Amino acid sequence: MKKLAAALCALALFATGAQAQTLKDFLATVMQKWTAPFEPFQLIGNIYYVGTDGIAVYVIKTSQGLILMDTAMTQSTGMIKDDIAKLGFKVSDIKYILNTHAHLDHTGGFAEIKKETGAQLVAGERDRPLLEGGYYPGDEKNGDLTFPAVKVDRTVKEGDKVTLGDTTLTAHATPGHSPGCTSWEMTVKDGGQDREVLFFCSGTVALNRLVGQPTYPGIVDDYRATFAKAKAMKIDVLLGPHPEVYGMQAKRAQMKVGAPNPFVKPGELAAYASGLSDEFDKQLAKQTAALEKK
Repeated sequence: MKKLAAALCALALFATGAQAQTLKDFLATVMQKWTAPFEPFQLIGNIYYVGTDGIAVYVIKTSQGLILMDTAMTQSTGMIKDDIAKLGFKVSDIKYILNTHAHLDHTGGFAEIKKETGAQLVAGERDRPLLEGGYYPGDEKNGDLTFPAVKVDRTVKEGDKVTLGDTTLTAHATPGHSPGCTSWEMTVKDGGQDREVLFFCSGTVALNRLVGQPTYPGIVDDYRATFAKAKAMKIDVLLGPHPEVYGMQAKRAQMKVGAPNPFVKPGELAAYASGLSDEFDKQLAKQTAALEKK
């Protein structure tokens, strides 16, 4: 996992488009984990994990149907639908599809599932053109980063809510990783207690250019505002777009009937955001130094 994280960080230095082979090699390396199966399970309350071993996807059960949070790579769409069925749910009951950010590893199944179910796709307003164009911001012509384009039915900004039956999710604008990066907050019941859950969008630099010709204008300020916002939030359960964000596999292994849910970990988001902020500063310094050498 450390090697994967290091590779993701290193990719921030390969954002000029001149190292296409490096990107291809990286994708080939991570694809095995990103598309590997993981047994679906009830994570906490009405939230279920239906993702792969390397990409997180969630289903939220409500009194009036299902909400799907993100998808994975296009080739994993069938696996995700099978996982939903394994839990006793019907894919046809998906009423809303929520997106955290418009990158190919979280959007690959949107078009197929939306067409099959008629579900409404909801995303951050600044990510709408990316989803409807099927491309990575600033790299419209990079075929390695494209995904099936999909129509967005509703866009959200800070504080907007999506409600289905007895469940409401609140959108939080957390841009940087993508222009419209959106984190989603909801409350779940856990042993009679209310727990605040956050599906954190992401805060890694990944392929983004921070200096010179940035991936998009204002990206540095966006990242810093997102880190500050995340550190201040009061969250009991941190979830994210990749399992390593919150140690999913280890926590899953610790789950036992009658024992406290290991996914409940107040303070984890603040600690994680602090680490992201530190790594961001390092990547910004590296990109700045590389630019000055040119």
